[in-house]
Amino acid sequence: MASKQSTLQIISFICLFFSPSLGNLFTSLTSSTVDPFCKLTPHPDFCKTNLPHDKPGSIHDYGRISVKKSLSEAENFLSLVEHYRKLPSTSYLTTIRALEDCSLLAGRNIDFLSYASKSINSTNSLHRLQADDLQALLSAVLTNQQTCLDCLQETASASSILHALLDSLLNGAKFHSISLALVINGWFQTTKHGRWLIERKYIFSDMHIGKNGDLPLRMSRRDQEVYESVTGRKLLQANEDNVEVSKMVVVNPDGSADYTTINDAVAAAPNNTDISDGYFLIYVVAGTYEEYISIPKSKKYLMMIGAGKGLAIITGNRSYVDGWTTFNSATFAVVGQGFVAVNITFRNTAGAIKHQAVALRSGADMSTFYNCSFEGYQDTLYTHSLRQFYRECDIYGTVDFIFGNAAVVFQNCNMNPRLPLANQFNAITAQGRTDPNQNTGISIQNCTIIAAEDLASSDNTTQTYLGRPWKQYSRTVYMQSFMDSLINSAGWIEWSGDFALSTLYYAEFNNSGPGSNTTGRVTWPGYHVINETDAVNFTVTNFIQGDAWLPDTRVPFNPGFLNY
Repeated sequence: MASKQSTLQIISFICLFFSPSLGNLFTSLTSSTVDPFCKLTPHPDFCKTNLPHDKPGSIHDYGRISVKKSLSEAENFLSLVEHYRKLPSTSYLTTIRALEDCSLLAGRNIDFLSYASKSINSTNSLHRLQADDLQALLSAVLTNQQTCLDCLQETASASSILHALLDSLLNGAKFHSISLALVINGWFQTTKHGRWLIERKYIFSDMHIGKNGDLPLRMSRRDQEVYESVTGRKLLQANEDNVEVSKMVVVNPDGSADYTTINDAVAAAPNNTDISDGYFLIYVVAGTYEEYISIPKSKKYLMMIGAGKGLAIITGNRSYVDGWTTFNSATFAVVGQGFVAVNITFRNTAGAIKHQAVALRSGADMSTFYNCSFEGYQDTLYTHSLRQFYRECDIYGTVDFIFGNAAVVFQNCNMNPRLPLANQFNAITAQGRTDPNQNTGISIQNCTIIAAEDLASSDNTTQTYLGRPWKQYSRTVYMQSFMDSLINSAGWIEWSGDFALSTLYYAEFNNSGPGSNTTGRVTWPGYHVINETDAVNFTVTNFIQGDAWLPDTRVPFNPGFLNY
């Protein structure tokens, strides 16, 4: 007769590989050992070694223990980072910058893990939106841990500190991965894959959106008068569902408005507001703003509207070559939840010769960019973490110019590869998913991929690819998009040898144009030409839960497929 332990292991195997419904049954069982639950994680041996064996427990018991251990690891790691930041021997500016990145990221992890611990302590189940939020946050914890490692690895002067921090970084990542796996298997009541869209009316089919990216706003009489005076346009009053604005301020360098710099306007925004309070609106008049802007976690639900793409320009030139980490090379960075940008150009002018140089980095959950332009060369747009949406935006760049590990959807956007250095090729995406349980990836829907002017007028020797795998579980999907002839027939290119070729997920669905022919595509195990059953998982509603938060922004979006 089989032992209780071996029986549970058999049940675990069946639950993991065959049936979500049996998986829900398994979560209610109690085991005399942690072993069957550890088999559900990417690191079973580490899990068995570091979670307790001394008493029976359910997956919920072990999940709570794991999240608490993850939180403790994050707190200890932050203390370690702060220790090295304060050492007199830490004098290299590049090392200090890398440690500052790690400090910021570790602090975010403490926030996210504290929230996760509170969320699961009092319940054994979560409804869909709670589960989606929790998976997004725990996925971001892993991303933040990896980003710290990346920052230290790319900083030559930090090699000794990297060596000192490496064990803590790697062990922390394993704890975070185990926590993510146990929470998914213990608290999610339905599988996230294969969740079909319900039929619904296109939410903005009867709403007027202005040709210049105007949004329908509802604000005080004074703010309305100021807005109309500054913009020269009547405020859109489509219906009673206009976006609520708590207060509006204007930025104009000539001193005639509320503030002369965007940073001053951001500083004036209230802290830790809720969406029910309405957006704090910053209107940016036409002009070129040479500012480095960082919107912190305390500045939530901030909306920034510019005079227009190519008119309101935020620009900088930080780069890897000039001593910045990729992470902190961004001209504009945001982590404040619910951020919305409209009608703004974000630019990094460092040029191709300076290599990594970010125009915009977003680690803001539920952040939205509408009718914006992102201009740079290598690493233009850093979609770092959490859930993001881009609509009718233009993105210009060369090597890996859309990269990061957010769960992000680009809809009705233009991707414009530029002319790189003579020895370089273009890769539109470099997605950074490191764990199979992360919710992250890049979904590109109804977009247009066409060469920028400098590339179009070149000698046609530059090779352009849809993407390459930055990390082990890189995930990118193109669907219903137009691909011009600049796309190499193979479609995708390796990062290094056979790295990630069997663990990545790259897919194409119902694309058009001369570069969309899939007959000559790569034959990697992780590459797929998919049908609508698989593609539906990467729509706005399913992939980023946009139907739950995008309506508040009043930015137009299509929740599912186009023409369906």
